[in-house]
Amino acid sequence: MASVGSGQSHRLPGGRSAGLGRALLPDRAAAVKPKILILGAGFAGIATARGLERALAPDEAEITVIGRDNFTLFTPMLPEVFAGGIETRHIVTPVRAQLRRAQYMLGDVVELDVDARCAKVQHMITGALQTLTYDHVVLALGSVTSTFGIEGVADHALPLKTLEDAERLRNRMIASLELADVTSDPAERKRLLTYVIVGGGYTGCEAAGEVVDLFRSITKFYENIKLTDVRLVLIEAGKALLAGLPEPMGIYTQKNLASRGIEIIMGDPVTCIDDQAISLKSGLQIPTATVVWSAGVRPTPVLANLPLQHARNGGIVVNRDMSVPGRPGMWALGDCAWIPTGKPDDWYPMTAQHAIREGPALAANIAASLRGGTTAPFNFTALGTMASLGAHRGVAALPGGAVITGFPAWFLWRSYYLARLPGLDRKVRVAFDWLLDLIFPRDIAELRVNTRRAQMSAAHDAGLAPPGDADDAQMVHHE
Repeated sequence: MASVGSGQSHRLPGGRSAGLGRALLPDRAAAVKPKILILGAGFAGIATARGLERALAPDEAEITVIGRDNFTLFTPMLPEVFAGGIETRHIVTPVRAQLRRAQYMLGDVVELDVDARCAKVQHMITGALQTLTYDHVVLALGSVTSTFGIEGVADHALPLKTLEDAERLRNRMIASLELADVTSDPAERKRLLTYVIVGGGYTGCEAAGEVVDLFRSITKFYENIKLTDVRLVLIEAGKALLAGLPEPMGIYTQKNLASRGIEIIMGDPVTCIDDQAISLKSGLQIPTATVVWSAGVRPTPVLANLPLQHARNGGIVVNRDMSVPGRPGMWALGDCAWIPTGKPDDWYPMTAQHAIREGPALAANIAASLRGGTTAPFNFTALGTMASLGAHRGVAALPGGAVITGFPAWFLWRSYYLARLPGLDRKVRVAFDWLLDLIFPRDIAELRVNTRRAQMSAAHDAGLAPPGDADDAQMVHHE
């Protein structure tokens, strides 16, 4: 399929430009409305859709949002979900509840033709394919976990990026405790109780801190397991944790996690992972049944082969107004876009706080483009960076370069993200989760919902499969 854009401006039927203003479209009810297609329903996509709803009158454009889930995931709190500190549904907000008049479709973008100005979308439930045309398209498809081509990562490591990832990880950890509690083989027991987290960025460090809190809370329920039997390892290929952030943040994070019993290995990249161990460049092998992979992300694969300018990680390089160079009507933002700051070789970071500001700015630019106006460059000064390390401790860098650590940083993290959580009901639910976490131990229920284990168990109970097929009882690595 041709994928090279024609570069021509969009024309409405009758030869009128989509960018013409109100004065040139007196009979707007009879005019064909331009179609704006937003690919992605994460922070960036929803912020853009809401911005367009405010910026455009109902008869100025038809807005459609495409997303793989019918909810927006509040990713900053994902580590707490997998560690059992927050209930799963409390950090998701239905997409349809966030939109006023934009249309929504539950689908996966499988192909984008920038020449024909259309996207092929597969419905997430029925699997039916549908081709949607557009006049303006917004690429807000986010990112996926990057394996860096390392052998065994895709097959044996568990990422922590989606809600399903969090549930799978929590189930894996609880299952490993259940098996270790009854295993008589010392070596196998040690392997089951060794948990490795790869990646010393935000997600890896926050996950490590939350895992400590999880095991401190629940090991008392297992008669044959002591907290000292659990080994937690954090591996970072670089020379420091939280690389790219102010150095005091990484130093405090390393000291805090180490003081809580986490073994930290830095400067020793992963070379291979199998179902028995993880291997490092130095030759060190760590027997383990659970590897959490948070070493990095890359833009979604559907963008990889588009005839656009790509950055070194595969992201789409855009102009300062978030338009794609040489592609009229195409825009990109969020994790899949490289937005220049205006300084030489400098780009805005791919974080949630930037995505929710990029959306309204892009909406204003699309509105200006439709009306024949001038677009504006995106400008935003970060409010700072924060990470929660569990145990009422955190790190934060404030505007101006000041760094705070410990309880004040942790309290600031919780206050800020609770305020940013969409919906009053979600705020109240998460606040109650945090309160209950101070009073009661975390849950150790292993919920086998929509997993291969659940399907096999149901088939066996129904007499449709022999008992020998339930190999998940021996710690299945591909749920």
